[in-house]
Amino acid sequence: MDKKIISIGSFTIASAIIWGAVILGCSFALKGTECYDKIQNILVGGVLTHIVLIWGPLAMIFNKIKENKSEDSNNK
Repeated sequence: MDKKIISIGSFTIASAIIWGAVILGCSFALKGTECYDKIQNILVGGVLTHIVLIWGPLAMIFNKIKENKSEDSNNK
């Protein structure tokens, strides 16, 4: 397996673990309070920013890898 794909996969898993911890931490901290509505907007903003700044570039990297593999197979 290509080393780039392994590092991208590790990055994706680490990102998911971090976001899971953030969401669980917020939910436990807000349990039984009326602050959830305020924090919900922050979490949604964080998720949207994460999608734009992390998943957008990651999708471009995946596409480049896919194009490189298809060019390599066509050159053989």
